[in-house]
Amino acid sequence: MVERKILGITPSQTVGPFFHYCLVPAAYPYQAAVDAAIAGAGTAVEIVGTVLDGDGAPVGDAMLEFWQADAAGRYADAGPPANAPFRGFARVATDASGVFRLQTVKPGAAGANAPHIAVSVLGRGLLNRLYTRAYFAGEAANASDPVLALVPAARRSTLIATAEAPGRWRFDIRLQGEGETVFFAV
Repeated sequence: MVERKILGITPSQTVGPFFHYCLVPAAYPYQAAVDAAIAGAGTAVEIVGTVLDGDGAPVGDAMLEFWQADAAGRYADAGPPANAPFRGFARVATDASGVFRLQTVKPGAAGANAPHIAVSVLGRGLLNRLYTRAYFAGEAANASDPVLALVPAARRSTLIATAEAPGRWRFDIRLQGEGETVFFAV
């Protein structure tokens, strides 16, 4: 009789670093589709940021996913899209210097939520994706947003994108350490 040894659960593997090769559509011409989706769907904006590790070094192989409502505060899964082909989802990678760029529509308030974009971060060294939100500085609805209200006042600034120029917002993501971005358990 052969004795079988039962092995324990294996540890999770970290995700990546394969994003630039197969998961992000930067390798093929998709910008025209993005431009077409944004046209007529609301105010076009660019979100630019840098993903930084705990030492403040840029993370050059991260992938970010973004989900958002359209300019009227409607999500694509809430019924027929009001602004087809805008779907409220995007996936982008960081470049070698840790910088990402998202071209989208500035979202409207959805229900009790202030205008925001849901963000998830995947990358080498992360066992699980991280979830956060990017709110927009100067939005009156930020003061009453139920999710933002759960975050200690001293840390809310890590969730606020700041205007750099007309139509351009900065939203940096710090994975850990001093000034760590607030991440949510989802």
